[in-house]
Amino acid sequence: MKIIALADIHGGLDYLAGAAGDLAAADLILIAGDITNFGGVKQAKHVIDGLRSCNRNILAVTGNCDEPKTGGYLAAEGININCNCIGFEGVNFVGLAGSIDASRSQLGDTLEEHFANTLAEIETQTASVEPLVLVTHQPARGTAVENRGGGSDAIYDFIARRQPILAVSGHIHEAAGKDTIGKCVLVNPGPFHNGSYASIEIRDGKVNKVRIHRL
Repeated sequence: MKIIALADIHGGLDYLAGAAGDLAAADLILIAGDITNFGGVKQAKHVIDGLRSCNRNILAVTGNCDEPKTGGYLAAEGININCNCIGFEGVNFVGLAGSIDASRSQLGDTLEEHFANTLAEIETQTASVEPLVLVTHQPARGTAVENRGGGSDAIYDFIARRQPILAVSGHIHEAAGKDTIGKCVLVNPGPFHNGSYASIEIRDGKVNKVRIHRL
């Protein structure tokens, strides 16, 4: 399976033409949040319709720049994997929406509790599901895919314990790249609104290849 991972689109499709060949050739597009830049459902639809002009197979979660109604729009389109496991070509995809605000001292504890509670639900939901891919906007704390303390301990702990084969995240624009937690491969594709995205190959239930593209 070939996946194109996008994050931090922020309503901008300036690089769509440059990535169109890779998007069309992929089996699936994953979006790790910040589809819009607070542009609501209208902007989300613009982005999703643009991506669908290349590839109809899309799964997504929202981020901190997406309004609550955007998650509802994704759900209505059948592509929202926030706390919702969807199987595709023998691989199972589940997500966690949202992000810890930069003002961690004010909002971090509350959202970390939310993340921990939601991830506990996901762990129960996916207990017998293999292989599993996790898609979050927030990265795992203390890894190479977050470089300024903007990650989540709850997400790290879930990955370390549950060991999905792949965890895709965004949010930290400067930390495009990959890392590992145990056998799980972490990928931050970088901000698509700046021309960054990732191609990921899964073969025989394992991540075989990861490449970060910069247009």
